[in-house]
Amino acid sequence: MSHIPKTEGLVAAPFTPMHADGQLNLDLIPQYAQFLVQNDIKGAFVGGSTGEGVSLSFPEKLELIEAWGKVEEPSLTKIMLVGGTSVEESKLLAQASARAGFQAVAVLAPFYFKPANVELLAQFCIQIGEAAPELGLYFYHIPALTGANLSMIDFLACIDGRLPNFYGIKYTHNDLMDFRQCVQFGNQKYDILWGWDEIYLAAMAMGARGAVGSTFNYAAPLYYELMAAFAAGDLAKARQLQDKSIAIVRILGKYGGIATGKAFMRATGLDCGGFRLPIANIPAEKYPHFLDDLHAIDFFAYASQIPVSADINAN
Repeated sequence: MSHIPKTEGLVAAPFTPMHADGQLNLDLIPQYAQFLVQNDIKGAFVGGSTGEGVSLSFPEKLELIEAWGKVEEPSLTKIMLVGGTSVEESKLLAQASARAGFQAVAVLAPFYFKPANVELLAQFCIQIGEAAPELGLYFYHIPALTGANLSMIDFLACIDGRLPNFYGIKYTHNDLMDFRQCVQFGNQKYDILWGWDEIYLAAMAMGARGAVGSTFNYAAPLYYELMAAFAAGDLAKARQLQDKSIAIVRILGKYGGIATGKAFMRATGLDCGGFRLPIANIPAEKYPHFLDDLHAIDFFAYASQIPVSADINAN
């Protein structure tokens, strides 16, 4: 696999839809995929942090892979997060992703027995990548959650040439110097995807052309406007648009963090349920205040739009 596809634009990290009792609501996924495509989303990064991959059982992960695998949206690249603390489980999930028609898988650094150095991390990724050689493999760098704070430019130098289907990195960290070196590595050989929505403008200045994010699920038009302003050299407008993104992220934080994303989805018209423990969800009595805050930042002026054909009851 010599050609590494380069992502241009936004990849959403979809939420895993759940029923009120916390069980998977996979029937929503075809509608969800249509919603992403209508809003010009280029890919779905399934089962990541936003998708609660680490909170799902192994059988549930297989069900999630199967459900997304059935999605028939040719323009949507499908990436499955398969690792993980267990290299063996990660291999099985990678093989299931290949059978389901995904284009790529992603691997986290093991976050219990953490890799002591980039060589051990490279070996972990290589074993998983070799188990599903027909799929691309991304490393998902998110040290704030994994605690594996290794240099990514050193990691690239270490894995380079050792795994033919290695595509690049989902870079969810704020070390812009390291990120820039990764973008430039090997004459810009790898697909280095930015993963920190609220500072995407800074990353674009450092060469980011594709990004994976949770807020892209429900505010894709805002980010495409941001990208257009940056491309046109209108930095004043680009900063104003990034400020709108920051306002969204501040509301996420105000109502408890990652689970608030599902409240944004509900407000947009796609009810994905709640998050599993130990993540806290917005209490029902606070949801009206949350909606007031969305109106205060004029969220609905640049929110992703539900397809007109979809039969969805907005809350």
